Order: sequence, then C-alpha cells, then structure tokens
Amino acid sequence: MDGSDMPAVRDLTLEERASLTSGADPWHMQGIEERNIPECMITDGPHGLRKAVASRSGDISESVPATCFPPAAGLSSAWDPDLVRRVGEALGEECIQEKVAVLLGPGVNIKRNPLGGRCFEYWSEDPYLAGHEAIGIVEGVQSKGVGTSLKHFAVNNQETDRLRVSANVSERALREIYLPAFEHIVTKGRPWTVMCSYNRINGVFSSQNRWLLTDLLRGEWGYDGIVMSDWGACHDRVAALAAGQNLEMPPTGTDGEIVEAVNAGRLDPAQLDRMAQGIIDLVDRTGPAMAIDGYRYDVDAHDALAREAAAESIVLLKNDHGILPLAPDADIAVIGEFARTPRYQGGGSSHLTPNRVTSLLDAMRSRGSAMTFAPGFTLDDDAQDPALAEQAVAAARDAQTVVLCMGLPEQAEIEGRDRTDFALPAKQIAVLEAVAAVNPNIVVVLSNGSAVAMDPWRDKAAAILEGWLLGQAGGAATADVLYGDVNPGGRLSQTIPLRIEDDPSMTIWPGENRQSDYGEDIFVGYRYYDTFDRPVAYPFGFGLSYASFGIDRVRVERTGPRSVRVSMTVTNVSDRDGAETVQIYVTPGPSSVRRPVHELRGFAKVRLAAGESREIGIDLDSRAFAYWSVPAGGWKVEGGVYGIEVGVSSRDIVARIPVEIEDDGVAAALDEWSTYGEWRDDPVGGPVLDRVLGEAMAETGRSLVPTDEHSAMMIFLRQTPVTGIAGYLGKRGPGFLERLMREYRGVRS
Repeated sequence: MDGSDMPAVRDLTLEERASLTSGADPWHMQGIEERNIPECMITDGPHGLRKAVASRSGDISESVPATCFPPAAGLSSAWDPDLVRRVGEALGEECIQEKVAVLLGPGVNIKRNPLGGRCFEYWSEDPYLAGHEAIGIVEGVQSKGVGTSLKHFAVNNQETDRLRVSANVSERALREIYLPAFEHIVTKGRPWTVMCSYNRINGVFSSQNRWLLTDLLRGEWGYDGIVMSDWGACHDRVAALAAGQNLEMPPTGTDGEIVEAVNAGRLDPAQLDRMAQGIIDLVDRTGPAMAIDGYRYDVDAHDALAREAAAESIVLLKNDHGILPLAPDADIAVIGEFARTPRYQGGGSSHLTPNRVTSLLDAMRSRGSAMTFAPGFTLDDDAQDPALAEQAVAAARDAQTVVLCMGLPEQAEIEGRDRTDFALPAKQIAVLEAVAAVNPNIVVVLSNGSAVAMDPWRDKAAAILEGWLLGQAGGAATADVLYGDVNPGGRLSQTIPLRIEDDPSMTIWPGENRQSDYGEDIFVGYRYYDTFDRPVAYPFGFGLSYASFGIDRVRVERTGPRSVRVSMTVTNVSDRDGAETVQIYVTPGPSSVRRPVHELRGFAKVRLAAGESREIGIDLDSRAFAYWSVPAGGWKVEGGVYGIEVGVSSRDIVARIPVEIEDDGVAAALDEWSTYGEWRDDPVGGPVLDRVLGEAMAETGRSLVPTDEHSAMMIFLRQTPVTGIAGYLGKRGPGFLERLMREYRGVRS
C-alpha cells in the first residue's frame, strides 16, 4: 500500500485510535488492515541497519547483513556534514531494500563524561558540532523517503540507572548544552520521529514530560512529527499521551486503559486524536518508499563509502620525526589482537551484522607488505600469557617499525553499563612497554568508543592514530592512512583529558539514590578545560596531518547588529593534498553571567591540493553570541566587544579579532525582589526607579542614595531588593512599592 487513500483519524473508532498509539510487536507500528493502514517496521541503526531476522519477536541476536558504517564516535571526528549526509543516503537505501520505514537514530546526546557507556553512539561533547554533523543522517535517510528517529530526547548522558535516574540540570545548561543539537536538527532537518529517553529530567520522566514533548518540542520548535518512547520507557500510557507521546514501544497490551481514560474524562479525546493522526501521517509519509519492490542497494559502493568515512574519521594525534606514512617496502611488525580481530562497533541495540569485515592485518597483507604478526594479548579479562608478550617482543626486535593495535574490548563499552576505568587494559600497556624497550619506532593504532587515558604510555609511541570505532571497512581505511594513500584529516570531537579525575563531572558521576546532579552546569568538556586552563592530553578539535596548512588574511565583517561573516584564506603549504578543518570560536565580552572562555560557533573542512589556496567565509548569526537568560526566559545577547577566534583546535588559535555586537534589548521583568542595582541598570526600570524613589525621598526627607557611586553604602544598596528599600521609607514604603511597580509595568507594556 502506498498510503494514498489513508483515512483520517475522525474515520476511526475510539478503540482503533487507541490501538495506533502502541506498537503491533517489538519492531512494527500497529496497522489497521481494514482501514488501509499498514504496519510499518521500525529498526535500530544509528550507523547501520539492524533488522532482526526474527522481526516479529524481541530476539535481536541475529540481524540481516547490512553495511556497518563508522559509529558516531568515529564519524563525528570527520567534521564533514556532506560526508555524513552521504552515509545517511546509503542507510536510507538499505532501509528501502529491507522494507524498514523508520531507522532509529541518530543519537545526539552530549558526551558529558568519557566513561558514558554509550559514548560510542553519540557525536560530541559540543552541541554545535553534534547538531551540525548528525543532521546529515536525518537529511540523508529522509531524502530516500524513510523516517529517522532523533534520540534520546533528552539528557540521556549515562547508562547507570538510566531507566529511572533523574538528570537534575539547570535551565541554562539544558538550553545551552543538552538541547541545542536536538533543536538544530528538529528545526532545520525536520526528523519524522523523535524518541524520548528513559530517564527523568528534574524529576519528570521524559515520556510524561509535557513541557519537553509539547511546549518545547512542538510549540517552541514547531515540530510536526511523532514522538515514540524508547523501548520500555513508557510507564503510564495515559500520562504519556497527555504529555505528547504518540507511540509506545514495544506494546504493553494496554489499549483499554486509553479507551477507559477517554470515556472517564481523564484524557482529552482531542489529544488522543492528535497523537493517533500523527501515526497515520507517518505511515502516509513512508508509504511511497515502502511500496518500492525489488530494490537492491549496491553493496560494493556502500562498502567503499564506509571505507571513505572510516578514513576521514581517523585522527592522527602524534607523528614524531615523520614516522608516518609508512614506506611501501617497510619491514613491519604488526602486534595486537585488534589487528586480527577488529573492534569496529559498540555493544547493545546498535550492534549489527556487517556485510563484510576487513581487518587491518588482512588489509596490510593484501598490499604485499613485508610484515610479521604477533597477537601480543587476548581481548578478554584473563591474565597476560607471558608467551604472547615474548612473541611480540621477538617480532618487534627485528622490524623497522611496529604497528601496535590497542584499545578497549567490546565488553568494556556497551549499552546499559558505564565504564568504570579510564585506562586501557594493563596487559596491553605492559606489551607496549616491553616492545618499546627493543624498538622505539612504534605506531599505536587505537580502537575505542570514547576517550581513554594516554599518559604515561603515549611517550613510548612515536605515532598515535586514534581510530575510535570505524565500522566494517575500518581495517582497510586504517591501512590507507598508515601508508599515506589518504591524508589523515580527522579532528577530535571530544577532549582527551590527562586523567578521568580531571573531568568536571567526576565529583558527582554517575550520581546516587536515583539522582544525577549536573553540578558542572554549562562547563562541559573544553568549556571547562579551556576556561579554567586545565592541562589535557589532546584538546577538542585537535588533529595532525601529513600536509601543512596556513590560515591568513582573516577578516570579520558585521552583517547586522548581531551577526558577522568571518573570512580567511586557507593554503596548503605542503606538497601533499589534504584537508584543514577551520574552527570558529566566540569569546564573550563583559557579561552579567558566567560564560565559558569560548565556544565553537562555526567550522568548515577545506580540501586543498598541494600548494592550493582558497578563500572561505563562515557566517555567525545572533545565536553565536547569545546565552540563555533564565530571568528573561529566552536567549540574550549583551552588547559589547566579543572576540572571534579562528583556530585548528580549541587551543590552537591562529587569529583573534574583536567585534562590537549590539545589545538585543531583551531584559528580564523586574519585580519587588529585584535589587536596586538591577533596577538602576535596566534601561526601562532605571528611569522609573530614579523618579519614584526620588519623589518618595523628597516626601520623607530621607536621603537613601549616596552621591559616591563607589562608596560602601552604594555597594550595600546595589545588592538590596527594592522591597527592602521600602522599609527605610517608613509608612511611605508600601505606597512607594505600589507606585514603582505600577509605573514600571505601564512603561514596559
């Protein structure tokens, strides 16, 4: 069925409307055959299609083969929205072949702490980067007529106690850190579905949070798609429907509760109609793509795209003495079980069956490289086998260069559990130390879904490739980078701290007694490390290249009262083709609130041939200069001189240019508990206060305001609420307050 003669919700019975708001089984939306509403399949897949073989059951142990693209931990390091969109288009094509109407992803929750067990599925510690990259998945998949499900909405930043924990976070941190990636994708990419998270937000389950699902998502952001629950996240269907959740997954067989609630007047029938109509609209949207029969995607082309995406995701962190790229005829010792048994995806609901897998060992052998291999260690928790270490040392002793593959085994990073250790397994580090004792020419290749400790072992490596998780073609892509066929262009999407104890959330991570307090507030990742000048192993946005680049002729032009265009010339000053990632940070001027020292507000990946120059421009709108004002209940741009920083990481800034930005005039409403200083500084309230207080002092003969603006009395007065000032006016005090508020409201309105 193509959905062309889909009924309207008014044509359905109450029971049928209720049935549409719950699934038919764990992987299908409920259909009504006699009403021409087909069932639609929903499947996991942030980075690849995980369609269960037994699609009518909850068994996810087997899935149909699909292309495993790099998970977000890797792909985010590409800093390439166009590449991400092409991956999304390929995912959409695979959905068409497998008759999947909605792909569950992308996940854009913030990497609040590197130990988060699901960091491998998320994009960044920075909401701007997360939103502007992950939107490519949404746009790419949906360009093929298949829906996406933006998740997990919202503040799902840990796996510990995730089904019930309350993420207790300030309004400002919500707006500046945890919601902007969702906001950008919802308002610009228009995902067809959004998946609410398991957790509570400030005490309220996401699935029952009307402010989140209706007031914010649909009201403020203008969302017109459906909201589905994460699997098992709906605890009260009546409350969830009232809050704005369209679809419960998987079904709990509680349709009767909805019918009863409507008949009893506990659920507005119009709200049920809105939620059920959303399901019909989604089925209608996906109908044309699901009506395509016999479609087959190009498996080889998708594998080639996976290889390209993996190569772009690799970050070169260290390259002493130009040890990389490897010479084609170099004598190599490849050490580490990861080279033979690649770790290319995370564990849990995103774990899929790949079409094919290429290991690094196979990729290097296919090149005819002169090499020996030693596994070095096992990927389990067993104690180190001395014989494996001895084989590794023997292989390394006679080699020109050692490629040592290290990382986190899959059981260390899996949905449902946070990591408890920041370090790599001790036996891997012991092998590195033993090998370094006989051969200093070590290239470490890492496989991990989130940051790991690199001190003190990084000093024993001549080069480090951060491979994150690279999908099914990661082995071939890594060989491409090692031998220089591809110039590494990846940049870190998360800071790598020296120690996990340095992370600002660690004093309260991951919470206790069903509460997780976000006490670091807006100071997440580089916003903390850079503001407070904390040393890190590698900063946000960092990455090396085999090429060299220059950035000059940086200019900042105002395009409006609160918008600018940043222009510059980027030049490849080397004899190798490559790409530079230009990053734009904004530093605030004098502010009435705490703000990070700078924040990412724009970026561009610029591909240049050897010796090529190109002028680029990046536009910043008013949001680039704004913070969330809690008193005003909205975004606020304070007037003043801001700094525009052009850099290649958050700590490698090549140019800083000041720019004058005009105040937006947004001001919080004053009241009796606003201080004298707040009244005086307010452009509307200040003149009113001066006039009303001046007249009141004249009537009482009391002079409360000192002439010296810097006196101790003035310091005291500026912190005093005006209701307290009224007390000094005796019997005239109540009249003063009443008149002050009346005249202020009259002028402000």
